This record gives sequence, C-alpha cells and structure tokens, in this order.
Amino acid sequence: MESVFGKPPCSTSLDAMNHTTLTEEPKAEMTETQPGLTHVDSKGRAQMVDISKKNPDSRRVATAYCKVSLGREAFSLVASNQLSKGDVLSVAKIAGICGAKQTSSLIPLCHNITLESVQVDLRLNEEDWTVEIEGEAATTGKTGVEMEAMTAVAIAGLTVYDMCKGVSKGIRIEGIELRHKSGGKSGNWSRE
Repeated sequence: MESVFGKPPCSTSLDAMNHTTLTEEPKAEMTETQPGLTHVDSKGRAQMVDISKKNPDSRRVATAYCKVSLGREAFSLVASNQLSKGDVLSVAKIAGICGAKQTSSLIPLCHNITLESVQVDLRLNEEDWTVEIEGEAATTGKTGVEMEAMTAVAIAGLTVYDMCKGVSKGIRIEGIELRHKSGGKSGNWSRE
C-alpha cells in the first residue's frame, strides 16, 4: 500500500523504535537547564519527560488564540443563530473545554494533568466575518498547560468549522498560537 505521497507508509513499530541492546549507552537525562528538545532522548528517540523531580509545584496558567474565517454567508447565519445544527458559539465553547481535558489523549507525549479551570471565549468580528477564540487553562503542578490552552482553541475552531461546513467549505482556521504562559521554572512569557 502506498501513501498519498507516493511512498510506502511508515512501517516502524513502537517496539522497533524502543528496541535497545546491552551495548547501547544508558539514556541521558534531560534537565530543565540543558538546551535542546525535551521530548527526545540523546539518540533522537521520542520520550515522555520525567517531571517527578520537578519541585515545588507552582501555579501555571496559559492562554491561546485562534481565528476562524467564516465568510459573509456563514458569519451571518452564526451571528443570527440560524444554522440548522444549532447554537454554534455555545457548542464550540463546550467542545473547547472538553478538548482541553482530553489533551493527553490527543497529543502523545503530553502529561495527564489535573486542570483546575478551563475557559473558552468566542467573539464575532463583523469587520472580517470571523470568530475569534481565546482559551485559558490553569493548574497547580509540575508541568505547564500550554498544550491544553492551545488544544481548547483548536477544538473550538474545528467545531465551528464542523457546524458551518454545510454552508461553506472555504472556512479557515488560522493563527493557532500561545499568547501567554506563567509559572514553572521558566516563569512568565507573553507574545509581543
């Protein structure tokens, strides 16, 4: 079987990727002070970061953003709540919250963390016929919530698309980005 790119699909199994022999060097531990990617070991293999030694727990908050370009017709139907599938903004808000709670199931190397709060806000922008989506996730723990905030806005955006696709297939989800994070050893960061 060939993939759509004309090459055979990847046939590497997880067992083959994780196979080690007694002659291989032990896996190097990545610390927060070492530069580099934390989700790969010294041999370039995928790994889940060990957060057990991170101390102490800290309050962590992240906000993310995306925009869904609807076009005039779909925007008008969403704004007047006239789509046959129902209230787009309310359904997308709930979907975003649910998405944040499922992040570790969707993103393979994310930790399963306890979220203390998730907020998703959707705003209609009549100037460019878009829905602007902001999401915030918060926890107190050993690892951040950036992926949960970004997953929240991505799933909310996909839900807007799903509910509106019968009106227009040209809808675009744009600019999924982290806007702010706080907490942890790296402290605060905000997009300019």
